[in-house]
Amino acid sequence: MSQDKIIDVNLDTLLSQAAIRKLEGCRFVTATCLNAADGFEILYHFDKNYQLTTLRLHVGPDQVVPSITGTYLAAVLIENEIKDFFGISFVGLAIDFQGRLLLTESAPRTPMKKQVPGIGVDARDVTGKTQGASA
Repeated sequence: MSQDKIIDVNLDTLLSQAAIRKLEGCRFVTATCLNAADGFEILYHFDKNYQLTTLRLHVGPDQVVPSITGTYLAAVLIENEIKDFFGISFVGLAIDFQGRLLLTESAPRTPMKKQVPGIGVDARDVTGKTQGASA
């Protein structure tokens, strides 16, 4: 039995690597987003014959990520969820819920996005103002 593999990708290679997974006959499983010290890490998980391949993408707090929904339409839900919870923008998203797939108008904006001073990442309260900011 072979080992699962992790492939590091960047904004320029994400779409081509997702397309390669499709040509190999892999199914899209899900994606995972993690807060990182200088942005985020998005892990795209694919499966073929019980072997996982993960594309690992590091993005800065203000970078826009190309959507893989042109290749894997099933990614529309998880990319919208990542947008809701972490505030990451996706370009080319097949169906864009505008940050409201899972969150209501009165819900806190980007509740999973950690506040990291000095790098432009902030947490937002229900009013959309930066927490701790004066009116």
